[in-house]
Amino acid sequence: MRAYINFLLCISSFFILLFLVYFLYISLFSVDVVFYSSIYSSLIALILFSVAIYRSKYLNAVYSRYELFNVVVICFLLGYVFSISIPTVIDRSLSFYILEKLDQRGGGIKLSKFDYIFTNEYMREHRLVDIRLTEQERSGTIIIDDGCVRLTPKGVYLAGFSRFFRAHFLPKRRLLRGQYTDELIDPFSRSDVSPDYLCH
Repeated sequence: MRAYINFLLCISSFFILLFLVYFLYISLFSVDVVFYSSIYSSLIALILFSVAIYRSKYLNAVYSRYELFNVVVICFLLGYVFSISIPTVIDRSLSFYILEKLDQRGGGIKLSKFDYIFTNEYMREHRLVDIRLTEQERSGTIIIDDGCVRLTPKGVYLAGFSRFFRAHFLPKRRLLRGQYTDELIDPFSRSDVSPDYLCH
């Protein structure tokens, strides 16, 4: 029981340190990509936490070095889960936007107006295009040159992987507004045949 309580205290301490480091990081430094800043914060917190627990006489008396190593690995995984699940999801999530927009507008919006909201409010309020282009440019998947956005070799690879995964490993019968459909495994099947926005 004592070891279990000590483990919970270690995990709680790591989370407190992680939130503190993350808050200081986003407050003091410029952030290019929210996900990367979350990962960096998690790694910094993990390093500080690891040094602290390996130098703790109390923990070294309670746990073996192998057990302390396992605690560090668990904290590493929890830090990654935090990075993916909280700041990144809130930054990117259309679902959270819908909840926030409903709250902003007094709790209710006409269903028929959601297309308008996504096209005219969501894109502008969140500067969605600017954010996503910045993320991809900083990630090395696109370059922007002479008014044209082009894929890098890394971008070509990731786009191919994404389309392959979407086609073969996303649900074939997905519920969309009361109807099960496979439309989202190939969304480009509904794209314009001859768009006028291509770079030549």
